[in-house]
Amino acid sequence: MTNHDYGQMTNDYSVKTLKQGLIVSCQAPIDSPLHEPTIIAAMAQAAVNNGAVGVRIDTPSHIVAVRERVKAPIIGLWKQIISNYDVYITPQYHHAAAVAEAGADIIAIDATTRHRPDGETVADIINRIHQQLGKPVMADVDTIEAARAAAIAGADILGTTLYGYTAKTNNDSPPGWELLRQIVAELDTPVICEGGIASPQMARQALDLGAYAVVVGTAITGIDVQVKIYQQALQNS
Repeated sequence: MTNHDYGQMTNDYSVKTLKQGLIVSCQAPIDSPLHEPTIIAAMAQAAVNNGAVGVRIDTPSHIVAVRERVKAPIIGLWKQIISNYDVYITPQYHHAAAVAEAGADIIAIDATTRHRPDGETVADIINRIHQQLGKPVMADVDTIEAARAAAIAGADILGTTLYGYTAKTNNDSPPGWELLRQIVAELDTPVICEGGIASPQMARQALDLGAYAVVVGTAITGIDVQVKIYQQALQNS
């Protein structure tokens, strides 16, 4: 059985439930008073109560808190800064295992072509998540090349999450409309549009371009960032 075959098998209810829906990323900066498991869980519950088909949550303790209050699919990840490596979204298998143990339904990983710790490849970590954790994988990518490789490796979902946030794309600003178009045109793997979706109209545009689902974070839950934007606008008037 190939990785791709296994990826198709794990395209279970949690993935299908996301189709054509809104996924709300409930996260907060570490230095924010919002960075508390109970507060993140309240955000997630409010999102689901109002129609979100799923939530995207960082950090095992936050995932545990959200799982207690939300039955909708959780896309879980664990941001970790590792010296000498640029990958930071669930960079190693043991981070993925902790995310699964916490209660995530889908594991999000950095699936760019950047070097990973321990010499592990994207294919390695996807295979281990499938075989040892039995969870679908959302591969966060930045380019069509990374998307192709992740699809071949058996990713269950592709995400445009890292477009504009890597050395190869740092001259570009999300949303990655062109990347979304390329993935939809070339690959059969469902693609979630994430990054830079700042209005309901932009979310609708993502679906119209062929996105399987849409993730919105800062525009809905990013109180710290949004207040700064408003305050700067007032100061500049």
